[in-house]
Amino acid sequence: MVSVIIPAYNEEKALPRTLHLLFQQSGRYEVLVVDGGSQDRTVLIASHEPRARLLIAPKGRAMQMNVGAKQAGGEWLLFLHADTILPDGAIARLNELERDPSVQAGGFLHRFSGNDWRLRLISWLDNFRCRRSRIIYGDQAMFVRRALFMLLGGFPDQLILEDVGFCEQLAQVTTPVLLEPPVITDSRKFVTMGVWRSLARVLLIILHLELRVPILPRAFFRDIR
Repeated sequence: MVSVIIPAYNEEKALPRTLHLLFQQSGRYEVLVVDGGSQDRTVLIASHEPRARLLIAPKGRAMQMNVGAKQAGGEWLLFLHADTILPDGAIARLNELERDPSVQAGGFLHRFSGNDWRLRLISWLDNFRCRRSRIIYGDQAMFVRRALFMLLGGFPDQLILEDVGFCEQLAQVTTPVLLEPPVITDSRKFVTMGVWRSLARVLLIILHLELRVPILPRAFFRDIR
């Protein structure tokens, strides 16, 4: 079984569509929405969905995902952002991979919604970086076997780049696989932030991973809804 863990904070715009399309997936899975103190209708939306389990945690994506993982019962833990859509057949494919012990973790290639060439460039850079480093970002629907996740201690308790921190540990013990077709992330946050600013952030993270140069302060990773 796959435990789909969705960390959410003020996601009333994106969460309904994500849940609607998620529940069209075939296969064996459960869905846990972990709210981090939303002030909009996120909790109401999740609580009114009988096929999802609502959990409450302190704000912080790492903490929220760790809380969800502790309550999950699946062989796979799949961490799905509230504005990201899985490709058709993703859950059934993971169900099949449960029987392959050589696969311990992975994620999907990525693209943004819409046709803006700059956003396509960002996705291309992300996918190029990921193929080279096998460091999977959170919006790539990272999945990992529950036993391995617990063995590694879960996501590190940090406010930004918790996905990178965890994957750096993960890459020391296994080689994550990359699946296609890609997941699709709603581009609205990147458009609101500014596409060029978003591109700069991606490039700086790549420099951080490749050359270990310092990254920007937390203000650069502020919440955008």
